Amino acid sequence: MAGYKINRVTSDIKICLSELLREVKDPRVSKLISIVKLDISGDMSYAAVYVSAIEGEAATKESVKALNKSASGFLRRELGARMKLRKVPELRFVADNSIEKSSEILGIIKSFEKDTLNGTEGDTNEQTM
Repeated sequence: MAGYKINRVTSDIKICLSELLREVKDPRVSKLISIVKLDISGDMSYAAVYVSAIEGEAATKESVKALNKSASGFLRRELGARMKLRKVPELRFVADNSIEKSSEILGIIKSFEKDTLNGTEGDTNEQTM
């Protein structure tokens, strides 16, 4: 039964944090930052928030540094006020470049599909002649 609560609270915190990240006024925090994954400890005292910025890895690292240093207290306080949790987890932000990696992989797949498509078109034209 406790697993269901952790999963439900994790998804609720992820949604609320996504809204709160738009309200952070620190210029070091990217406006195009998104939460990739959220891991909460079993006793709900710690949460690892994996974030990624669309601008790239450098912007992600800069944003994570700012979030961990100055904005985590604000986010934790607002999270507790909005969600009315008995125990608000301590937030630790981690840079994650999975969005960047997935776009690289998508580009490789598209180039492979393009090469394959061009190769098969040439074969079919030769066969019809």
